[in-house]
Amino acid sequence: MTDTLDRTTRDYSVVGPEAQSAAEVGLVDAEWFRPYVDPGRMRELTERTNRRAIADAVLWLALLAGVGVAAAVVFPSYWSIPLFVVYGALFGAADARWHEFGHGTACSNERVNDAMYQLASLMLWRGPTLWRWSHFRHHSDTIIVGRDPEIQLARPPSLLRLAQNYSGLRNQPVMFWRIIRHAFGKIDPVALELVPVNERGKVVWEARFSVVVHAAVIGLAVATQSWLPILLVGAPTIYGAWLVLFFGTTQHLGLQEDVLDHRANSRTVYMNPVFRFLYLNMNYHVEHHIFPTVPYYRLPALHAEIKHALPEPSPNCLHAYREIIGELKRQRNDPNHELETRLIPDMRAAPPEAGSIGFIRPDGSFDLGPVEQIAIGSITRVDVRDRTFAVARTDDGTVCVVDGTCTHGQVHLSGGTVVDGPDGPQIECPKHNGRFDLATGAPCRKPVKEPIAVHAADTAGGHIIIQPPADRPTN
Repeated sequence: MTDTLDRTTRDYSVVGPEAQSAAEVGLVDAEWFRPYVDPGRMRELTERTNRRAIADAVLWLALLAGVGVAAAVVFPSYWSIPLFVVYGALFGAADARWHEFGHGTACSNERVNDAMYQLASLMLWRGPTLWRWSHFRHHSDTIIVGRDPEIQLARPPSLLRLAQNYSGLRNQPVMFWRIIRHAFGKIDPVALELVPVNERGKVVWEARFSVVVHAAVIGLAVATQSWLPILLVGAPTIYGAWLVLFFGTTQHLGLQEDVLDHRANSRTVYMNPVFRFLYLNMNYHVEHHIFPTVPYYRLPALHAEIKHALPEPSPNCLHAYREIIGELKRQRNDPNHELETRLIPDMRAAPPEAGSIGFIRPDGSFDLGPVEQIAIGSITRVDVRDRTFAVARTDDGTVCVVDGTCTHGQVHLSGGTVVDGPDGPQIECPKHNGRFDLATGAPCRKPVKEPIAVHAADTAGGHIIIQPPADRPTN
């Protein structure tokens, strides 16, 4: 596809004609390359812990508060300037928290995940509902032109535009103006494309809350006749934006468009411990896109597990930026140019989630195989003729059977994980981290909206038995 495109005339908007073109050639909600990882090892890698994520969040908030107080104490002297520079960088690090807690993988506690996501969204001028759906799309159709709303630069790229983005003066005011328009109920076409109808009211009310908070900050500044409140809340979204761009630029820029292999459109960069803390290990970005269910603190281990299947990582940020700038210069002259020095290992993708083959018993019921074939806390795929199931075994040994295919992302749920929910075990989709209640099939976490069929499981002779399923969910 990349050999025949006229990239000088492409419309990168998600409401333009390229969206239809992407669908016609099979680039929408498609199956992506995944290397094989032993299922037992993957269960270890997807395990979440509250302790690590909360400790990292508390440390970040403490640093932010400490530097902010120090800057406020010496304000308005010149000594406050370097402190505000550091404060802005720490403020910009909210982007990584927004990302990880928004995925719902940082903590096992969903309330903590959502609280941190809401806070980071407010800090960054991102409507929580809108940007959640935007990021779902980014993971579904990564760097697919006309589908991905998070493509940083169109081709041919503008180095001037990239430089302007680092100041925060170009994009951030536009983002806040968007919030103001949404607060008045004027939802833009991109938001209408991304957000389901039943959630658009949230976009409006979240925008209104953000406007009220920032209006209160401005009111406090007027009342105290001081710029300090605005320098601490609001302005850091602009003057701290450089850190968001510094890290974010390394993720995809200069790499391939319209491919179904995250190894070709995403970049892993080795970074020092300070950067990894600020960025929450998102420098392992290829790994994150291939396996988004793995929490950030286990990405280094995932990298070690699959690095043989990945391109050579950039050894440091300087190397990554040399590669990016060099490629952008080449694409400025030839928009169809693709990076030639990035070698992707030639290997087969992991086969579709393999499982066992069940059979139909004389009484018409389905035998899904021995209970003992499923380890505690794991999920396996079982096919019976033209039906496919995800069979999970919870921590207490309970066997749960649901239809195998996610109702949102068209991916098999046996590649996902079992997580604890407030009302019982849930199954998490491996593509977008959406969740279903294992007992009822009800959607528990976006982006899934439709329930999944649940099948009552009995045992006979140590085998899992379900009744012939109806064609559609009845719950």
